[in-house]
Amino acid sequence: QVQLVESGGGLVQPGGTLRLSCVVSGSIFSIYTMGWYRQTPGKQRELVASITSGGSADYADSVKGRFTISRDNAKNTVYLQMNVLKPEDTAVYYCNRPWGVGSVPLYSWGQGTQVTVSS
Repeated sequence: QVQLVESGGGLVQPGGTLRLSCVVSGSIFSIYTMGWYRQTPGKQRELVASITSGGSADYADSVKGRFTISRDNAKNTVYLQMNVLKPEDTAVYYCNRPWGVGSVPLYSWGQGTQVTVSS
């Protein structure tokens, strides 16, 4: 069974930075596209960034130019570097494996990591 363990969230001021990590176990990590989703109360989880096995990245318009997704296949880990954070980035962040046109997450969710952007 695949396990996802996210970490790195916290409280940060607007304009600050955070780096999230997600360790994946129980899967052949290196061959799959991975992504970072986020969820705020009352809203659906949205995919904000994804990275293919070859390292090609894609971003939601809301985070383009501020967030960078990367992966270390030797460590089965995917990262999300978040710069110039805004209050609207406040959410619980999750990693998962997006699949198909609707970026349907294929694995059971981990516990997520809370990111709060506030002064």
